[in-house]
Amino acid sequence: MTAPASPPSGALARRLNLGDAVVIGLGSMIGAGIFASFAPAAAAAGAGLLIGLVLAGFIAFCNATSSAQLAAQYPTSGGTYVYGRERLGAWPGFVAGWSFVVGKTASSAAMAITFATYAVPAAWVKPVAILAVLALTVVNTLGITRTALLTRILVAVSLLALTVAIVIGFSHTAASAAAPGVAVTPYGVLQSAGFLFFAFAGYARIATMGEEVVNPARTIPRAITTALAIALVVYALVAVSALHALGPAGLASATAPLSAVADTTGAAWPGVVIRIGAAAAALGALLAMIAGIGRTSLAMARNRDLPGWFAAVHPRFHVPYRAELALGLVVCVLVAVTDLRGAIGFSSFGVLLYYFVANLSAWTQDRANRRYPRALAVLGALGCLVLVVTLPLGSIVAGVVVLAVGIGYRAVRVRLAR
Repeated sequence: MTAPASPPSGALARRLNLGDAVVIGLGSMIGAGIFASFAPAAAAAGAGLLIGLVLAGFIAFCNATSSAQLAAQYPTSGGTYVYGRERLGAWPGFVAGWSFVVGKTASSAAMAITFATYAVPAAWVKPVAILAVLALTVVNTLGITRTALLTRILVAVSLLALTVAIVIGFSHTAASAAAPGVAVTPYGVLQSAGFLFFAFAGYARIATMGEEVVNPARTIPRAITTALAIALVVYALVAVSALHALGPAGLASATAPLSAVADTTGAAWPGVVIRIGAAAAALGALLAMIAGIGRTSLAMARNRDLPGWFAAVHPRFHVPYRAELALGLVVCVLVAVTDLRGAIGFSSFGVLLYYFVANLSAWTQDRANRRYPRALAVLGALGCLVLVVTLPLGSIVAGVVVLAVGIGYRAVRVRLAR
């Protein structure tokens, strides 16, 4: 860790190096993708989820290049909320920020539920998930270096468990694996890509922490592309091995897919290892999400797009503690009232809109600040729109309603401020 001079009052401290940033991105992606979204993707597309994974990965790559070059030009907290305001105007920036906050709040609930599903019996899932949210919220309020350190530990445990799952998946096959899954259709593949896109959004946490990264113009682009490349390789290995072990139908019906992969051995210890790894991965994702949402909320509060009360930075730990504490309470409520599939679909709606704005913002950058071809931003924007309209209808309706609430709030605030 680098120990820079104390930042001015109200500012965050630059304490994250390249390794820290990569790990925080991986911590967000690994838990979200592997332990939560493969089952609904298999239910939508069967074996076609592999095509969906490639499509989601390509769109994520386009979004990552846009986010990387924008973060290098605007190295401050807030991510695409800031980029949208700077490049497109206050309203597009607000839409991006609001979409990120509400979408990733739903993601946080999904990760808490995923953790508890692997860690405890079904009757205890909701209470334990709420306790996890409260505990990690407290960790985040103690400073970003503690967040990075805990994330390193959780990612290491997760990758060890995934290695075990991949080996088992390629070497064992369940008796039911030959059962046919759903028919592979273009719409089903696109819908699976929408679910799997949820798995790739972790690199956004790196961009939202631009105010806390050392040498951000160099570190953030490298961290984003490195974390995404590692995640892509891991996802592909897990997807193919899980399909080999369980088949499309078995993967679609499994509440804890990688535990089901471990069960194909007939031994007890692989299941224990997988459950520990899954729980650690989900906790790592939850920890990083709380940190990222807190930074975006901070940026929005500084511009009064959220109540100014959320703009407070702790004088000792240099974190947006009020935003993070409020977020923790909201996530606890969501955990109590939602299920995993609904949370993933709603989250994907918000995050896809967020990256749509990011791609439009990157398209407007001048040649001096553009690191990648402008065509990638166009393809990323179009891909986000395609995936949004293929999400389940309930997720789209819920997303539109919540987006309308946010727009209404800002419209009233702007009118009263005149």
